Amino acid sequence: LEERLRAAFRDKLRLLTVPARDPTTMLPSTGVLLKRREGAEVERELQDRREEFQQRMQRLAQRRQQLARRERQHRDAVLRFNSFFKRAQRRAGEERARAAAERAEAARLQRELAGLLRHRERLARRLRSLRPFGDYLRDVLARMGQFQDVPAMLVHFGVLAGARAALAQEAEAGQERLAQGRARLQRYRQESSTELLGTKDELARLHTRLEAARQDVLQWESCWTHIQSTATQKTLLLAQIKLAVLNLFQLTTAQLRIPTDRTQEDTKAQLDMVLLCMQSLADICA
Repeated sequence: LEERLRAAFRDKLRLLTVPARDPTTMLPSTGVLLKRREGAEVERELQDRREEFQQRMQRLAQRRQQLARRERQHRDAVLRFNSFFKRAQRRAGEERARAAAERAEAARLQRELAGLLRHRERLARRLRSLRPFGDYLRDVLARMGQFQDVPAMLVHFGVLAGARAALAQEAEAGQERLAQGRARLQRYRQESSTELLGTKDELARLHTRLEAARQDVLQWESCWTHIQSTATQKTLLLAQIKLAVLNLFQLTTAQLRIPTDRTQEDTKAQLDMVLLCMQSLADICA
């Protein structure tokens, strides 16, 4: 596009320095028609270039708007993901706290189990300590042959039987409490292990999504940098076009000695002045 614009401006500059033809070889009307045709072709070429440039600038503006909208959407998605990630971390912290509480409960149950075992051992020792009394009573009965004091012996054996029943009941209750404590400890261990595995899997998935979001951010940043570079190049090309129009305007007004009050930034007005000068030259030649 830049080379085509430069070629078009070179052609227009050549129109200003066309060598005079021999009046004997060309009719005046033919020269005027040629100049008008050349001026019309230059005008059409400039108009086509302006329209093409405006269309490209419009497409570039639309592309910028789309990229800005996508960037906002991506930023919102990242913010929502960060909020979700923070909630997940908070839930993970709560799960860890609950797991710690359950471990503390399991430790307490373990201590309670150890206490029950010690209590059972004490009961067993007490039971073993009571066995000599039965042996002693059997020896006494064997030596005596008959009960001399039946009520006393019955009372004595009754007391021993009651003590043994109480000890047996207490030992059975201790065994039951021990089994319940072991079952609760095993259940707490299984639940804690399952919850910890689920939390680790969720954290791994969240980490994977975070890495994917970071890669998307890097890709969009690269695309935005490329768009900014392209816009800079287009801006430079527009500045070159304005400079070429200004040079043509100054050359035309200087050669024709036409005073002007156009500013250097009014490119359209400068082009209009150049075309007006060309039309005036064509009318003079006619």
